[in-house]
Amino acid sequence: MSDCPFSECDGSGFVVDAEARTTRACRCRPGRIAKAKAHKLSAVIPRRYQGVSFDRAPVTLIDQRVVSEVRRYVGDIEARLDAGRGIWFMGDVGTGKTTLAMLVSVHALERGRSVAIYSLPRLLSELRKTYEESADMSYLQLLDGLATVDLLHIDDVGAERSSAWVLEQLYAIINSRYEEERAVMITTNLDHEALREQIGERTVSRLVEMCGDPLPLFGSDRRMEPDLPAPPSAPSDRFGAPARYGDAPAAPWRG
Repeated sequence: MSDCPFSECDGSGFVVDAEARTTRACRCRPGRIAKAKAHKLSAVIPRRYQGVSFDRAPVTLIDQRVVSEVRRYVGDIEARLDAGRGIWFMGDVGTGKTTLAMLVSVHALERGRSVAIYSLPRLLSELRKTYEESADMSYLQLLDGLATVDLLHIDDVGAERSSAWVLEQLYAIINSRYEEERAVMITTNLDHEALREQIGERTVSRLVEMCGDPLPLFGSDRRMEPDLPAPPSAPSDRFGAPARYGDAPAAPWRG
């Protein structure tokens, strides 16, 4: 049975006209190529955020003006991703930035879109690993995957110590997605001025054009509030492996 979203091909990415003896690329082929390139990228919702929902804590505890903007984004997420329109969150530690970003990633995955999820320090670590002889993929293969995935989710932008190499890598990633009109979603604890100093004016300029103004989240660190419930244990499968996306209940607050 065809799994083509346009019901045009047999799932191969090509439309065959037997009578005319011709073959053409199906409209679904670009998406298949992007998913193939993103296969080795991180697309697993972390355990703490599995089951995150608009209708339960901690999302119900976050500034509802910002939550409303996120609702609008995910309500039109297919068109937003197709247009390369991203979203980003800026503000204090523990105010819900990562939680809302994970919620967007959940909705993108539910729509069958390819998503890559990294903290910036981990992403830079993955780039460094490509220099090793035993690396699973080359530097260019990783950059190509990061450029073509439907949604690139980068958490904690500005958390890495700045250097010429870090600035170069982050600019290369953001600029490639800017040129390919692919959506980016980031979270950062830095304000505009500090972010420009940390990751560079050119990178921030592209983020503003791709994502618009950042959604602000300010206030006290809710992780430090003593009345929050303890995290529930995530379920495991019969082999003892942690449950993957969609299986666990929402965890308590995580910014």
